[in-house]
Amino acid sequence: MSIKIDGAAIGAQIQEQVKLRVKALQESAGVTPGLAVVLVGDDPASAVYVKAKGKACAKLGMLSETIHLSAETSDSELLDTIRRLNNDTRYHGILVQLPLPKHLDSDKVIDTIDPLKDVDGLHPANAGLLSLGRPRFIPCTPAGIIELLRATNVEVSGKHAVVLGRSNLVGRPIATLLSLKANPGDATVTICHSRSRDLKEQCRRADILIVAIGQPHFVTADMVKPGAVVIDVGIHRRSEAEGGGLCGDVRYDEVAPIASAVTPVPGGVGPMTIAMLMSNTLRAAELQLQNKLENAR
Repeated sequence: MSIKIDGAAIGAQIQEQVKLRVKALQESAGVTPGLAVVLVGDDPASAVYVKAKGKACAKLGMLSETIHLSAETSDSELLDTIRRLNNDTRYHGILVQLPLPKHLDSDKVIDTIDPLKDVDGLHPANAGLLSLGRPRFIPCTPAGIIELLRATNVEVSGKHAVVLGRSNLVGRPIATLLSLKANPGDATVTICHSRSRDLKEQCRRADILIVAIGQPHFVTADMVKPGAVVIDVGIHRRSEAEGGGLCGDVRYDEVAPIASAVTPVPGGVGPMTIAMLMSNTLRAAELQLQNKLENAR
């Protein structure tokens, strides 16, 4: 039986470290890291995620605010809100909860966030730095995956990693991180997606399989190499007819006996995403303080 990777426990350890650093920053510089989360519309899943982020901030001694806008909010209204937050010194991090309603331009919204406050790591400036191997803010879920691999001592160097999914939020950045000269890193990486041929065989070659394809129970036992490490990014709510509860992109019960280590859903990648958001918000506060001190010289 494989090792169940406990993201909740690892995430809690990271949050405890962040809490200590927050306290130190408050005592040394009088700065309390602040996070502003913009929620547009009434998507239930997004509301749950935003509430969890607010709770985490309060637990760690950070300032947080949720700006809840109606689903009918226009592009210009949303961009004005972001520009206001860019100029609000109380908030060191800005996160716009995705997905946005279809009439809004997500790219334009992300481009408007101050890169030094972009704690989701999606602004082109931050994505570019990551691609160059000089990351400033790493998207929270990929950053969490790297920390899971580090905490469980997974050997990444020289291994073949397969990433299912090519989104800017998860697939592309985790592929970049795994390929960088770093620890964990130095993997040979294959990105697969909906147009990839022989997908089952591609997956079976993976020493490390990252699944972020957004389809419940997509990965089955016959797609996993014996002894592989499987990281399941997906999270889906099942209907009552399906038994209710949450599931991931991986059929956990099938894959667990084959893999050497696997993340459960819930309790795997999800808690790490929150933990890395807290870490990014703290880093944003530290960077902005550093810039302020340098400009004052």
